[in-house]
Amino acid sequence: MSPTLKFFFVGATGYIGSSVLERFLDHPDASNFEFTALVRDPRKAEKFKQFGINATVGSFDDAQLVEDLTAAADVVVDAGNADDLGLTKSMLRGFKRGFQKTGKPSTFIHTSGTGVLVDDAAGLRTTDVIWNDADPDQIEQLPPTAPHRDVDLEILQADKEGYVRAYFVLPSTIYGMASGKFVDAGLANKHSVQVPALIKTSLDRGQAGMIGKGLNIWPNVHIDEAADFYIELFNAIKANPDAVGHGRGGFYILLNGEHTLYDVSKEIGRALVALGKATTEVPSTYTQEEVNKYFGGSNYLGTNSRGLANHSRSIGWKPKKTTQDFLASIGPEVEEIAKSKHL
Repeated sequence: MSPTLKFFFVGATGYIGSSVLERFLDHPDASNFEFTALVRDPRKAEKFKQFGINATVGSFDDAQLVEDLTAAADVVVDAGNADDLGLTKSMLRGFKRGFQKTGKPSTFIHTSGTGVLVDDAAGLRTTDVIWNDADPDQIEQLPPTAPHRDVDLEILQADKEGYVRAYFVLPSTIYGMASGKFVDAGLANKHSVQVPALIKTSLDRGQAGMIGKGLNIWPNVHIDEAADFYIELFNAIKANPDAVGHGRGGFYILLNGEHTLYDVSKEIGRALVALGKATTEVPSTYTQEEVNKYFGGSNYLGTNSRGLANHSRSIGWKPKKTTQDFLASIGPEVEEIAKSKHL
């Protein structure tokens, strides 16, 4: 009988985390897995226990608790907050404790994002800069001031010191409404961030919006195929850990197509007109006042972020859904969000 493998999930109620956790519960070897999740809401924690998950009530700010749960785990899957350096440091202290006790580095699957690749285009231009996840030398050129990069660098140093094996998963624009047992049970968020933000603000202003001219390019990946990657990665590590890149050689971009911001906003515009929420399909540029109101003054949605998923594909990940699927998913999400009236 195989020894029990202990998992600690961070961000289990989130859009990505819940989808990934569900796939691990359905893993062929799940009978040999023990799952622990950090959950803020005590009521949700009780529901998670019904699915065989040891749900511990706490938040990312509970440094000692996060450290303890990490120290006890063989595998940590982090889909929490890619910019929470405090959370990361708590986990790394836990990894170091675990290593000091066992002499074996734990596996750390950390969710970063292609936000680390962005520029300052403000929707006014495209870019020819494309980041290859199979080229560690190029990835190392990312500026330390890039989004997520301070967290990634902290983890990279821990991997270099040898007390953890770190794998960086970089989802791009994730789309599609999440589904499954956790969504059905009211435990998980079923919406992503970027497109719903555009939808909600467009509903509020009565016309689809965009940053600048919407010329900037981002990649996209469906939530189900993004979640599938975590299983592919875990299986590859389990089968032959020395053959799977980690640390500086452990970046895995998730994408299967690209889109411009204008294309997305135009699809939102079509859906708004169909619902009687706008009189024109044509998106207009957010004013500076609107950028301040809706996005805290940030032009992040107008950045370029381009990459290659060569490394991700090399371990057997085979996404099928394309940009056409992405654009087709926008209308139904506009309808869903318009009905919910969460503006």
